[in-house]
Amino acid sequence: MDLKSRIQGLANEKHITLAELERITGISNGQIRRWDKSSPKADNLKKVADYFGVTTDYLLGRETQNSPDWATEDDKIDLDKWLQSNVPMGFQGMDMDDDTKIKVRAFLEGVFWEDKQKHRNDDNKK
Repeated sequence: MDLKSRIQGLANEKHITLAELERITGISNGQIRRWDKSSPKADNLKKVADYFGVTTDYLLGRETQNSPDWATEDDKIDLDKWLQSNVPMGFQGMDMDDDTKIKVRAFLEGVFWEDKQKHRNDDNKK
C-alpha cells in the first residue's frame, strides 16, 4: 500500500476528504493527491501523521502498527487490508468516539497477531 492510499484509508475512517485533511493540517491545496508521484516535505508528512496518531514510518509503509518481529510482509499487508476495511465501529447501538476506536483497534491488532502466530505454529507442527 502506498503513501497516498494509507492516508486515504485513514481519512476515510475519520469520514473526511483529502481536501479537508489539507485544510485541517495547513497543507497546500492538492498536495496530498500528488504524493503518489512526488515525495512530501517532511514537515507535511509529520502533520498528517500527528493528525491521525500514527508514525511517519507507518505512513511510508516502513512498519505496520505494533507488528511483531516474525511478521512477514504478507502478514502486514493482510493486517492493513483488515484495518482499512472501514467497518463502522459501535457498541450496543452507540457509535464509538475516536479514542475508543483507537483502543479497540489496538486490541484487535493484538488478537490478529496472536491468531497469525498460532496458525503459523500449527502449520509448523504438521
